[in-house]
Parts: sequence; C-alpha cells; structure tokens
Amino acid sequence: MLEDIEEGYERRDIYNKESIDLLSESYLNMIKVAKEDPNREGLLKTPIRAAKAFQFLTHGYGLDPAEILRSALFTETSKQIVIVKDIELYSLCEHHLLPFFGKAHVGYIPNGKICGLSKIPRVVDAFSRRLQLQERLTAQIKDCIQEVLDPIGVAVVIEAQHLCMSMRGIQKQNSVTTTSEFTGAFLKNYNTRQEFMHLIGTKLH
Repeated sequence: MLEDIEEGYERRDIYNKESIDLLSESYLNMIKVAKEDPNREGLLKTPIRAAKAFQFLTHGYGLDPAEILRSALFTETSKQIVIVKDIELYSLCEHHLLPFFGKAHVGYIPNGKICGLSKIPRVVDAFSRRLQLQERLTAQIKDCIQEVLDPIGVAVVIEAQHLCMSMRGIQKQNSVTTTSEFTGAFLKNYNTRQEFMHLIGTKLH
C-alpha cells in the first residue's frame, strides 16, 4: 500500500501500489495519444496524480454500504419521517468516465429501528464513488436502506448535473437530471410522498 500525506494537512490517503502503477501507465499513454509531451514539467507527475485521483473516485468498491448502516442501529418507536437532504454527491458516469454531481435527498419511516444520521450520507458516498448511472445509484441507496432497516417506507431523490451532457454531446450546461425511488408508504400513499417532496424542497434553516 502507498500512503500519500499532503503537506499541511492531517488527511492520509492510502493507495494500492499495483493499481496505481497500472493506472499511471494508462494515463501516460493517454497523454502521448493526445500528442502532448509527458516529459514537460507540468505533466511529469500527472500520470501518478491522475491514477491516485481515479482510485479515490472509485474507492466505493471497497466499502460495504449495508455494513455502514448496521454499524449504528438503534431501537426507536418513532414512526415519523426521517429525512437527510442536500447530501452532496460526486460520481463518475460509466459511459464516458466523466463526473456527475449534485445532491441526494433520503427519507425513511422507521419501523422499530433507526440508524445514526451520518450513516446515510456515508451510504450515498459508498455507492456514488463507483462507475455509476444516476438511475442505478438512486435504486441502490433505496434498496440498501430498505434491506437493512426494514422501514415502513424509503424515499430517495437525486438531482445531478452530468458533464457528459455539458462538456460534450448535446452541450447543455444548465440541465439537471432528477431521479426518484420509493418503497412502502412513500410508494402507496400519495400524501406521504407529497409530504416528503414538500420537506426536501422547503428551506427550514
């Protein structure tokens, strides 16, 4: 393993050396294909920097989202909607390896169990730090919470901008893609779903 310690910061990122070597070689070849000089000062360390960045952006494959939730489960009788909204997310589109980013809004109605609030953003991060589709990401978050907590219902809404749409292709810079997934009471009860949609769209702070 490689440990990368940034000067002036306490943060430590640990990388797999074999993977970094393979990725660095690939990025070096990409630079050459672009007709650039890989020995130019500004590009000398770019292959290894890009390799480390890619490994970080896909570190979700090494995380178990269900275990993240199970690490902080508590018994609770409340049956009111619990919502964590405006969760920042960053992911890579699996079609073009370009970023998409935005916010996730996650809600559930407890059925005897709740989880630590910080675990929901961690689950979002664990699934988003992979090669993804927004549609799949939304469903994976919903399925994980439903499986582990077995709540009365789960609601997940993601709003994101895709650089594959704004930097290339159709080149529409201000378009936002919204996806949603619901289970249980959110799926069957219109008023419950509307309450969730109202709350995630309301500025209460």
